[in-house]
Amino acid sequence: MKILVINGPNLNFLGIREKSIYGKEDYNYLLQMIEDKAKLTACEITTWQSNHEGAIIDKLQECYFDGTEAIVINPGAYTHYSYAIHDALKSLENIIKVEVHISNIKEREDFRANSVTAPACDKQIYGHGLNGYLEAIDYCIETPKK
Repeated sequence: MKILVINGPNLNFLGIREKSIYGKEDYNYLLQMIEDKAKLTACEITTWQSNHEGAIIDKLQECYFDGTEAIVINPGAYTHYSYAIHDALKSLENIIKVEVHISNIKEREDFRANSVTAPACDKQIYGHGLNGYLEAIDYCIETPKK
Protein backbone atom coordinates (compact mmCIF):
# COMPACT_ATOMS: atom_id res chain seq x y z
CA MET A 1 0.00 0.00 0.00
CA LYS A 2 1.20 3.49 -0.86
CA ILE A 3 0.66 5.89 2.06
CA LEU A 4 1.63 9.55 2.36
CA VAL A 5 2.05 11.12 5.80
CA ILE A 6 1.68 14.90 5.65
CA ASN A 7 2.70 17.10 8.56
CA GLY A 8 1.69 20.74 8.60
CA PRO A 9 3.09 23.81 10.31
CA ASN A 10 5.40 23.50 13.29
CA LEU A 11 5.45 19.70 13.32
CA ASN A 12 9.11 19.93 12.36
CA PHE A 13 9.57 21.59 15.79
CA LEU A 14 8.60 18.47 17.74
CA GLY A 15 10.87 18.15 20.76
CA ILE A 16 11.41 21.91 20.72
CA ARG A 17 7.96 23.45 21.18
CA GLU A 18 5.64 22.89 24.12
CA LYS A 19 7.15 19.62 25.32
CA SER A 20 4.46 19.32 27.99
CA ILE A 21 1.89 19.02 25.20
CA TYR A 22 3.77 17.37 22.31
CA GLY A 23 6.41 15.39 24.19
CA LYS A 24 10.18 15.44 24.21
CA GLU A 25 10.73 13.29 21.12
CA ASP A 26 11.84 15.24 18.07
CA TYR A 27 10.64 15.16 14.47
CA ASN A 28 13.36 12.71 13.44
CA TYR A 29 12.07 10.32 16.10
CA LEU A 30 8.61 10.47 14.52
CA LEU A 31 10.08 9.89 11.07
CA GLN A 32 11.98 6.85 12.36
CA MET A 33 8.79 5.46 13.95
CA ILE A 34 7.02 5.75 10.61
CA GLU A 35 9.95 4.25 8.70
CA ASP A 36 10.00 1.29 11.11
CA LYS A 37 6.25 0.86 10.62
CA ALA A 38 6.75 0.83 6.85
CA LYS A 39 9.29 -1.98 7.15
CA LEU A 40 7.03 -3.91 9.50
CA THR A 41 4.00 -3.64 7.22
CA ALA A 42 5.78 -3.74 3.84
CA CYS A 43 3.95 -0.55 2.89
CA GLU A 44 5.46 2.27 0.90
CA ILE A 45 5.15 5.13 3.37
CA THR A 46 6.45 8.57 2.48
CA THR A 47 6.62 11.45 4.94
CA TRP A 48 6.43 15.10 4.00
CA GLN A 49 6.21 18.34 6.00
CA SER A 50 5.50 21.96 5.16
CA ASN A 51 4.70 25.13 7.05
CA HIS A 52 2.90 26.50 3.98
CA GLU A 53 -0.79 25.99 3.27
CA GLY A 54 -0.46 26.17 -0.52
CA ALA A 55 2.36 23.62 -0.54
CA ILE A 56 0.17 21.22 1.45
CA ILE A 57 -2.65 21.67 -1.06
CA ASP A 58 -0.25 21.07 -3.95
CA LYS A 59 0.99 17.87 -2.27
CA LEU A 60 -2.57 16.65 -1.71
CA GLN A 61 -3.42 17.29 -5.36
CA GLU A 62 -0.37 15.29 -6.48
CA CYS A 63 -1.87 12.29 -4.67
CA TYR A 64 -4.73 12.21 -7.16
CA PHE A 65 -2.28 11.34 -9.92
CA ASP A 66 0.56 9.40 -8.28
CA GLY A 67 -1.14 6.25 -7.02
CA THR A 68 -1.35 7.22 -3.36
CA GLU A 69 -3.88 4.94 -1.67
CA ALA A 70 -4.02 6.56 1.77
CA ILE A 71 -3.11 9.83 3.45
CA VAL A 72 -2.34 10.42 7.11
CA ILE A 73 -2.43 14.17 7.74
CA ASN A 74 -1.69 16.36 10.71
CA PRO A 75 -2.67 19.78 9.37
CA GLY A 76 -1.43 21.52 12.52
CA ALA A 77 -3.13 24.88 13.09
CA TYR A 78 -4.62 24.73 9.58
CA THR A 79 -6.99 22.14 11.05
CA HIS A 80 -9.07 24.89 12.57
CA TYR A 81 -9.53 27.24 9.64
CA SER A 82 -8.24 25.95 6.30
CA TYR A 83 -11.23 25.30 4.13
CA ALA A 84 -8.77 25.15 1.24
CA ILE A 85 -7.11 22.05 2.75
CA HIS A 86 -10.59 20.68 3.50
CA ASP A 87 -11.54 21.10 -0.16
CA ALA A 88 -8.31 19.46 -1.36
CA LEU A 89 -8.91 16.47 0.94
CA LYS A 90 -12.55 16.25 -0.13
CA SER A 91 -11.47 16.06 -3.78
CA LEU A 92 -9.61 12.82 -3.10
CA GLU A 93 -12.67 10.61 -2.89
CA ASN A 94 -10.86 7.38 -3.80
CA ILE A 95 -8.11 7.81 -1.20
CA ILE A 96 -8.39 6.81 2.47
CA LYS A 97 -7.68 9.85 4.66
CA VAL A 98 -6.98 10.00 8.41
CA GLU A 99 -6.47 13.21 10.37
CA VAL A 100 -4.06 12.88 13.30
CA HIS A 101 -3.27 15.17 16.23
CA ILE A 102 -0.66 14.40 18.86
CA SER A 103 -2.49 16.24 21.63
CA ASN A 104 -6.10 15.97 22.66
CA ILE A 105 -7.51 18.91 20.71
CA LYS A 106 -10.83 18.60 22.57
CA GLU A 107 -9.16 19.41 25.90
CA ARG A 108 -7.11 22.41 24.84
CA GLU A 109 -8.02 25.97 23.86
CA ASP A 110 -11.58 26.33 22.59
CA PHE A 111 -10.52 27.12 19.03
CA ARG A 112 -8.62 23.82 18.78
CA ALA A 113 -11.70 21.70 19.46
CA ASN A 114 -13.12 22.43 16.01
CA SER A 115 -11.63 20.81 12.92
CA VAL A 116 -12.75 22.04 9.52
CA THR A 117 -10.59 19.38 7.85
CA ALA A 118 -11.84 16.28 9.73
CA PRO A 119 -15.18 16.12 7.85
CA ALA A 120 -13.18 15.58 4.64
CA CYS A 121 -11.40 12.59 6.21
CA ASP A 122 -12.53 9.05 6.96
CA LYS A 123 -11.29 9.12 10.54
CA GLN A 124 -9.78 11.46 13.12
CA ILE A 125 -7.34 10.35 15.83
CA TYR A 126 -6.26 12.75 18.58
CA GLY A 127 -4.65 12.63 21.99
CA HIS A 128 -2.65 9.43 21.45
CA GLY A 129 0.72 11.09 21.13
CA LEU A 130 3.01 10.01 18.32
CA ASN A 131 1.41 6.56 18.44
CA GLY A 132 -1.62 8.16 16.80
CA TYR A 133 0.33 8.11 13.54
CA LEU A 134 0.84 4.35 13.83
CA GLU A 135 -2.85 3.87 14.62
CA ALA A 136 -3.71 5.92 11.55
CA ILE A 137 -1.44 3.79 9.37
CA ASP A 138 -3.07 0.63 10.77
CA TYR A 139 -6.49 2.07 9.97
CA CYS A 140 -5.39 2.76 6.39
CA ILE A 141 -4.10 -0.78 5.97
CA GLU A 142 -7.21 -2.37 7.50
CA THR A 143 -9.73 -0.25 5.59
CA PRO A 144 -10.90 -1.64 2.26
CA LYS A 145 -9.78 0.41 -0.72
CA LYS A 146 -12.32 2.88 -2.01
